[in-house]
Amino acid sequence: MSGNHLTLNLVEGSVCFSFSPQAAQELKAALEQLMTSLKAVAAKAAVPGAGKASPQRPMEYRHTGDVFLEIFCNPNIWPTPFAAKVLLTIRDINIRLTTEAELTRIIEDVNLYLEEVG
Repeated sequence: MSGNHLTLNLVEGSVCFSFSPQAAQELKAALEQLMTSLKAVAAKAAVPGAGKASPQRPMEYRHTGDVFLEIFCNPNIWPTPFAAKVLLTIRDINIRLTTEAELTRIIEDVNLYLEEVG
């Protein structure tokens, strides 16, 4: 698709929608912060006898543009950043899609989009 369309690859299939480069930069920053939280949880869990990790705040990203995009992830329930999944909701006046997606795949998709529009 031409123009500023972000394609997110899901476990089965993909979804493509209009998304601005600025919104993609904001999403990338939110995903980087989530990865930091996930790494903190994983690092604490990897050290035997270190006790419980401090609970990390969940990520709740929301963007309203041509479509509404919401991404949610609780970093405290995933053993590693590479196992983490996010709850993804995309909607407009005609359709609503809510599904789970792999975090690492979403990060790759956003980075690829930014390379293409950059």
